[in-house]
Amino acid sequence: MFKKNNTPPSENDTKKGWWKHRVLKGSYDHYLCYLPSQIGYMASFILKRFYSGIDLRKNQTKNITDLPDNAIIVYTSKYKSYFEFLFYHTHYKSIKIASPVIGIDYKVIIWQPVSRIFRIILAYAGYFLRHLSFPNPYKNQYIQNELLKGRSALVPLIDRRTFYRFFVKKQTDPLCYFIELQNSSNRPVFIIPQLFLFSTNPPKSIPSLIDIFFGTAEKPGVLRRLFTLIKNPNTIVVEIAEPCNLQTFLEDPQINTQSIEQQAVLLRRFLLNQLNRLRQSITGPVIKSPQELKQGILTGDRLRKMMEYYSEKKDTPIYHVRKKADAYLDEIAAKYNPRIVKMLYILVRWIIKLMFEGLVINNDVLRQAKNMSQKGPLIFAPCHKSHIDYLVLDYILYNNNMPCPHVAAGANLSIWPLGPLFRGAGAFFIRRTFKGSAIYSKVFAEYIYTLLQEGFNLEFFIEGGRSRTGKLISPKFGMLSILLNAYKNGACDDLIFVPVFIGYDRVPEENAYLHEIGGGKKKPESFLQVIKARKFLKTRYGKIYINFHEPFSLKAFLNQYEPAFETMKTKDRYELCRHLSYRILNAIDRVSFVTPHALVASVLLNSPKKSFSHQYLKSQLEFYLNYLISQNAELADTLLLDPDYAIIQALDSYIQRKLIIRVTDEYSYHQNKDAVSDVYYTVIENKRPIIELYKNNCIVFFIPAAFTSLVILKKDAFQFSASDLHSDYAFLQEFFKYEFAYNVNSTPEYSVRKNIKAFIDDAFLIPHPTLPDTYNITAAGYRKLRFFAAFVKTYLESYRIVLNYYVHLAQNGGKTKDRMKKIASIGDRMYKNKEIERSEALSEINYKNAIKYFQYHKIQKDEHHDKLKYYSEAIYNNLKFL
Repeated sequence: MFKKNNTPPSENDTKKGWWKHRVLKGSYDHYLCYLPSQIGYMASFILKRFYSGIDLRKNQTKNITDLPDNAIIVYTSKYKSYFEFLFYHTHYKSIKIASPVIGIDYKVIIWQPVSRIFRIILAYAGYFLRHLSFPNPYKNQYIQNELLKGRSALVPLIDRRTFYRFFVKKQTDPLCYFIELQNSSNRPVFIIPQLFLFSTNPPKSIPSLIDIFFGTAEKPGVLRRLFTLIKNPNTIVVEIAEPCNLQTFLEDPQINTQSIEQQAVLLRRFLLNQLNRLRQSITGPVIKSPQELKQGILTGDRLRKMMEYYSEKKDTPIYHVRKKADAYLDEIAAKYNPRIVKMLYILVRWIIKLMFEGLVINNDVLRQAKNMSQKGPLIFAPCHKSHIDYLVLDYILYNNNMPCPHVAAGANLSIWPLGPLFRGAGAFFIRRTFKGSAIYSKVFAEYIYTLLQEGFNLEFFIEGGRSRTGKLISPKFGMLSILLNAYKNGACDDLIFVPVFIGYDRVPEENAYLHEIGGGKKKPESFLQVIKARKFLKTRYGKIYINFHEPFSLKAFLNQYEPAFETMKTKDRYELCRHLSYRILNAIDRVSFVTPHALVASVLLNSPKKSFSHQYLKSQLEFYLNYLISQNAELADTLLLDPDYAIIQALDSYIQRKLIIRVTDEYSYHQNKDAVSDVYYTVIENKRPIIELYKNNCIVFFIPAAFTSLVILKKDAFQFSASDLHSDYAFLQEFFKYEFAYNVNSTPEYSVRKNIKAFIDDAFLIPHPTLPDTYNITAAGYRKLRFFAAFVKTYLESYRIVLNYYVHLAQNGGKTKDRMKKIASIGDRMYKNKEIERSEALSEINYKNAIKYFQYHKIQKDEHHDKLKYYSEAIYNNLKFL
């Protein structure tokens, strides 16, 4: 059983005997705190099997593998636990990362190799005979020497015996020991906090009987550990926090001047805070009962004073005001229930597998958001294309051990049975408008303040509602303004905004959107609609794409502005809110995925031909694709791996849905799909608005190129100066400000020059050999410029229709409903008379944006018709080059 020692005996060994020398003169460095990597085949097999149900995600180990090669690694856990120590020792060794072999203040006996047990007994006996005391791994520098040899340790932060020993008996504090080690060594010491949870459910303010008798999820008893490990091992979560560089920590001026004992106190406090924040980033804050939250909100000073003031001003009994506030809070508030969250997670997982072909997610950025959640509540701000959005986002967060956020949902979704279900999953309901209800507005603001104060993550849609056009729509400022006010009033130290793109190969609601775009009324949500939604389960909708933009801090954002946010005037605060909302939209645009369906739709609708060959389609797709790559656009994985196959799949999808027609010999096509040179495609005219929905999914990447191309074409010459384009580009940007969310940090001059560079790289512009800032258009370049500029043709035609309404039928009076009918009638007539070419221009949403723009410029009050003439000529001069 003993390992053979090949070291030759010395003269002392011969004189005193081998055993005597080894015990009395040799090393006494054999301790129960050390568990060697090789503990024997049987012990290793048992431990691996015992912990086999616990999974550690690959991205977790990045915090360890990225450490410097000369780093001294010390793991730390909140509580002392042999269960955790043996897991880290076994699992880390199996995945080939630094495994903790030294358990600070641990005494491992059962799992030691038998030979080591004998060595430890002999070493302790020899040391006791020599010193009349037992060996101390701290005083003998054993731990220090082992760490310097490259071994790793695990130290608990909270342990009753350890605390009593160093606090009362003034013995060695492990953290003091590591600080002294860092001070005496040039190698950096990294302390890595680790969290071991037996449930991701948020803790309750009142513990359950299970928590009382069997321990909490954070500190379970033996029976709860074993039951969870055997019955539900997938609920066990292991998280590795950001390593603490002890060298950097001690260099802090506020820490450097303290005594070692005080430094250890500050270090322990810092590590515990880090672990507590990490736990909250997984489970969320403590869940209070709805009644407890309700009482706290309604009896708060701010709301109480407002109700008293309102009662006095309106001469209304205070109990009537309080009754209203109580009813409003019931109408708004979520009733978060972990069981319902779990149930919805299972349901959404089933729906995704049934309806979609998978999810495409960037988990690395999500991990970054999770780390930043320790600084303040996360505010998820996704785009909104479908009712699936909030379900799939919650599913992803739950699947990545993050708490599901409280979601701002429209009051129209509070119908039975969805309302109670969504409330249980964290949805709170908001009216479309707060007008005429000062109490409702104040109650809602206080509810948001309380959620942030408690530490809940939130989710709201910056666009307000679902986009029916496929592109981002203008932001709504209401919810964002409430969040800013809550932050200003001290609800939390910081807010972390996480813009999120959610896109689909095919949107389940496309037919409903087509109905609304054409002027049809939106059908209100009802129980009957819930029943009818079963039909969606019979169709496959391709992939869902979720891309998280890097999170950013509100505090850091506000630091760029003067004066301070707290002292800003109302007008300046509104402008800041507007700037922040467009920054969020720009961030979503930057991480938007370009899908094969969107790219194919762009070529189908922008082609000047009614029917075109597959070869023509492929060449135009390559042209667009090259531009997207030059602009570092996010492309769907299928476009990167096999673009030809992805395009064929998208075309087949459009053909199956009868949006386009393929004209070819069907037999030869199905025999060899690669031989498609003789295939022709025709877009079905009345289906163009549906295809427009998917074209708009990627239009944001092409708008700068489209504007630049159009202003170049307007020069009506094969040679132009870049500086002559800026004013025309600025006009288009301002003209379509309600259609596209432009980069708030990008000027027309920058956009023009950036796109000219891309055009030069693609060889359809050539710099003039002698004239500065001057460029020539190549023969092929003219055709390509028109193909880019075609992206804005639909919008120019829509605005032309609305302008014709103002030219011929403008009246100051009249209802909006009547106005929309007249505009739609004008549009239909112009389309039949071929005054406009694209049926997708007959869009009520485009009409409303045009009306908004022309009303902003007070065109209806233009007595001398100068503005009407100006905009009519501007639209005509742009359209004639398309």
